[in-house]
Amino acid sequence: MAIDIRRRELIVTLGGAAAAWPLAARAQQRLPTIGFLGTSTPSAWRQYVAAFAQRLREHGWIEGRTIAIEYRWAEARSERYAEIAAEFVRLKADVIVTSGAAVVAAKQATSIIPIVFAVANDPLGTGLVASLARPGGNVTGLSNQANDRGPKRLELLREVVPSLRTLAIIGNTGYPAAALEMDEIQATARMLGLEVTRLEIRRAEDIAPAFAALKDRAEALYVVSESLTGTNRVRINTLALGARLPTMHGVRDNVEAGGLMSYGPNISDLFWRAADFVDKILRGTKPADIPVELPIKFDLVVNLITAQALGLTVPPTLLARADEVIE
Repeated sequence: MAIDIRRRELIVTLGGAAAAWPLAARAQQRLPTIGFLGTSTPSAWRQYVAAFAQRLREHGWIEGRTIAIEYRWAEARSERYAEIAAEFVRLKADVIVTSGAAVVAAKQATSIIPIVFAVANDPLGTGLVASLARPGGNVTGLSNQANDRGPKRLELLREVVPSLRTLAIIGNTGYPAAALEMDEIQATARMLGLEVTRLEIRRAEDIAPAFAALKDRAEALYVVSESLTGTNRVRINTLALGARLPTMHGVRDNVEAGGLMSYGPNISDLFWRAADFVDKILRGTKPADIPVELPIKFDLVVNLITAQALGLTVPPTLLARADEVIE
C-alpha cells in the first residue's frame, strides 16, 4: 500500500512538473524587442507613442504579451542619441524606431539591426538610404521632405502678414537637415524680396541670447521644426510673442503651445504608419526591400488666440482652408 501511495505521489509530481515545463519555457522565451529612441520627452511625444502603439496592436503586437518595447528619451540632448543607440545594440533589439538626427546616430551604432525612422527630413540627401524606392541597407521609414514645403509656409505667412519685409529664421544648425532647411528658406525669402536674419542655435541655452540679438530686425519668425525647437517650443513662442513676432511652424504641437500657425505632415500619422514598417520587419521583410514612404496627411493649423494677442487679423479665406483653428 505504501508503495502504491509513493507511486501515485511520484506520478502526480512528474505530471505537475511536465505541465509546468511549457509555462517555464514560455516565461523564459524572449519577446521580440523594439528599441524606441525618443529625441524629445515622453510628454512631448505622448500622441506619437499612442499612435504607434495603437497601430502595433492592430497588427497583433501587444506590449508585454507578444512584444517588448524599450523606451528611451534623449530630451533634445543630441549627445544622448549615440548612447541610447549603443544601449539598444547591447540589448540586441530586433528593430530600432526613432526620428530626425537620432537616425544618423542609430545607423552609426549598427549596420545589422533594422532601423525605422518615423520622421526624417532628407534621408536621401543625408545618406541614410541609397534610394527611396530601394533603401539598400538596414534603414527605412517615412521621409518628411520638410524642405519642399518651406515656400508654402512663407506664402501662408505672408497671407497673414501681407506687409512682411523682414524675416528671422531659427533652427538647430547642429542638425544637418535643419541647417539645409534654413538655407533653402533663406534663399526663397530673398527671392521674395525679404531681408533675412538667421538665429542659429545648437542647445536650449542658445535660444534666449538669439532673441536678444535679434532686437527689432524682423517682423516674423520661421521656426525650423526638429527635436530642439520642439522641446523648447513654449520658450520660443513666449519670446516671439514678447517680441511681437508672428511665428510659422512645421508641426501642430508648436501651435498648440502658443505659435501662430503651422503647415506640415501630421506627425502622429507618420508614427502610426511607422508601425507598419516594424510589423513587416518583425515578420521577416528586410528593411533594404521596404521603400521609403512620403507623408499623405497634412495639417494647416491656426491659433486665433495668438493672432489676437499680436493684433493680427487672419483672412477668412485662410481660416476656411485650415484643418484646425484654435480659439
